[in-house]
Amino acid sequence: MIYTYNELLGSINQRLSTLDILKEPKRLYAPIEYTLSLGGKRLRPVLCLLGCNLFSNEVKMAIEPAIGLEIFHNFTLLHDDIMDKADIRRGKPTVYRKWNESIAILSGDEMHNLSVCQMLKVPAKSMEKVLGLFIKMVSDVCEGQQYDMDFEDMEEVKMEEYLKMIYLKTSSLITTSLLIGSVIGEASKEQLLTIQTFGENLGQAFQLRDDFLDVYGDPSTFGKNIGGDILCNKKTYLLIRALELSSMQEKERLSTFLNDTKQSKEEKIRNVTNFFTHIGVKEDCTLAIERYTQKALSALNNLAGIEENRKAELKNLAQQMLVRSN
Repeated sequence: MIYTYNELLGSINQRLSTLDILKEPKRLYAPIEYTLSLGGKRLRPVLCLLGCNLFSNEVKMAIEPAIGLEIFHNFTLLHDDIMDKADIRRGKPTVYRKWNESIAILSGDEMHNLSVCQMLKVPAKSMEKVLGLFIKMVSDVCEGQQYDMDFEDMEEVKMEEYLKMIYLKTSSLITTSLLIGSVIGEASKEQLLTIQTFGENLGQAFQLRDDFLDVYGDPSTFGKNIGGDILCNKKTYLLIRALELSSMQEKERLSTFLNDTKQSKEEKIRNVTNFFTHIGVKEDCTLAIERYTQKALSALNNLAGIEENRKAELKNLAQQMLVRSN
């Protein structure tokens, strides 16, 4: 049987609703229940099931590790929000704001533990490969986050450094979600390499779209405050590319917008956004997202031994990277 994205999303949400999370002590587990109840795209667990469904009709084999990937992803958000001092996540107060930093750290740690427990529920024949992929991904995410923090203290970040960072921090989890499902579905080594290429490019497109939406998105659909990256001078694709495209005079102007402490938050966001648009970064970022999306689609088209109708949901998902609003 071939499943749709929405059917698999329903399976994920149903399984999440049956998790036994509300245990004692309440202030450890209540933030976990709160986080998972906020919804979200559930992109990573659905990708895991779609990866499995490419090669097998038995997607139930992948449901438990898929849940583990969603729990792990949300664990990273708990800790990210502390490091980024973010107030809003999915339109609601972040865990450290609703409770406090210490509770958010400890609840995040327990979510990491719960994600590992879920990974141990994979079929025995897939266990070694799945755990290997999961462990490598965890290291990637930690390395990517450290690079991201290092960039805060660097005056200049090259584009290749930034693209490596977002691969580690974002694309690796997206790619691993697909690979874990594909391994459980018994994909061949050659097929796994093709899936990896698809996932890596999908992940890069996803993160660049995130960068784009932080500046040009609609707050009512994005789920976070617009302009957060601008306010903290975060080295995103848009800022790095703006510096690459600017003359010396334009760089000085941008530096003024970024560092003038007399302007209000609203003025800073407006000034930097207008500069990005003027210098051509809005269009440039859109084209970069399109390039990564086309690379992902090309890899999927080259996936051997799989009927086209089994690829349809992943193709649709890749194309959504160009227009998603949250």
